[in-house]
Amino acid sequence: MGNHNRQMSLGAMMFYPSGENISSWRHPEVDASQVLDFDYYKNIVQAAERAKFDLFFYADNLYVWDRYDSSIRGANSIRPEPITLMAALAAVTTHIGLAPTISTSYNEPYHIARKMATLDHFSKGRSAWNVITSSADEEARNFNKEKHLEHSTRYRRAAEFVDVTLGLFDSWEEDSIVLDKKSGEFADPEKVHYLNHSGEFFKVRGPLNVSRPPQGHPVLVQAGASESGKELAARTAEIVFSPFVPLEDAKDFYRDVKGRLSKYGREPHEVKIMPSFIPIVGRTEAEAKEKLEIVGDLIPDPLCRDLLSHYLGQDISHLSLDEPLPFIPSQENNNQSKSRIERVIQLLEKERLTPRQLFKAIYNNSFAGTPEQVADVMETYFKEEAADGFIMPFAHLPGGLDDFIELVLPELRQRGLFRTEYPGGTLRDTLGLTRPASRHSR
Repeated sequence: MGNHNRQMSLGAMMFYPSGENISSWRHPEVDASQVLDFDYYKNIVQAAERAKFDLFFYADNLYVWDRYDSSIRGANSIRPEPITLMAALAAVTTHIGLAPTISTSYNEPYHIARKMATLDHFSKGRSAWNVITSSADEEARNFNKEKHLEHSTRYRRAAEFVDVTLGLFDSWEEDSIVLDKKSGEFADPEKVHYLNHSGEFFKVRGPLNVSRPPQGHPVLVQAGASESGKELAARTAEIVFSPFVPLEDAKDFYRDVKGRLSKYGREPHEVKIMPSFIPIVGRTEAEAKEKLEIVGDLIPDPLCRDLLSHYLGQDISHLSLDEPLPFIPSQENNNQSKSRIERVIQLLEKERLTPRQLFKAIYNNSFAGTPEQVADVMETYFKEEAADGFIMPFAHLPGGLDDFIELVLPELRQRGLFRTEYPGGTLRDTLGLTRPASRHSR
């Protein structure tokens, strides 16, 4: 496809049920009592589908964040389980892709292969899997461990986990199910394959007790900007979810990941780079600024301080939020998100930020502007090959999504940058990704 008629891919993302901000439940337009009401999720995802978004991307973690006093007191830690939610959404949608987040650190490949193959069948080929390694000791303590796996170990485990899962998806050849009532033959045993995997982390015989998914396998999404993360993405991912960074940095990341593909026998068009982008849209600049200020004021100081302590890996409760941070954290003893701590180090090496300034730089990474200004940013990143599209959290839900649909999408469509109709078929068809051949195809 020539560059002139490329169109961007868009994913609507939910991290906290009320929006991207940990305190979005406090937003004046949010009804936080609906956090476990299925109709709330259904209405949001059906709105994204009417707007022709490629997929709904649901972030997740496996713990209640209770490291500090403000954690349970001020943060929303309640969220529905992803695959249950996506299965329910599959029944009330027709075209939009459904991307649950599933940890490779605290699951087994056979479980996940079975669940995701079923989701792909039930949704008629609309599933994606956001592959994560988890990043908090709190999660480890919910799964028989005291400490989270060391960073490089969990990425090795993730790579093997994905390999095993992909192998299980290929257990049944496309024409293996015979269903011959007269002869009594249900399936051809010659076309059902045992994985017999034995590796560093997993020993899995197979075969899977679900036939090959309509898409071959769910679209694989991966969100890691560390070296290990980029390597895993280049080897396995079909969508790379990256942080939103300045244009030149985004172009470097885009080239870096696409440049790693050839060693795995992959082409640049087989992977979509989709940075996070949080639009706050106003009909005027003043209205956008006012909306941004409302969001900026949602997080109280104690929660701001505790979140920053969490990110930095050390307690800063004794420090003023408005005096320059007296230290630069180290990568060495940090076993959480390597890419986030790397970003913190880069920011602090450039200038001596206060904790409040640092928090805003890493946490409130929204872009506030008019529909034209928001569309300009998206078009620039897209046309300059810093992005193939965007995965979009919204500062509050459903209002932030509604504003984007009403105000920005018409602008993008007028510029020929986003579809007016779904192409029909599976999520792979929507994204322009090919269906992988089975490893057993003759």
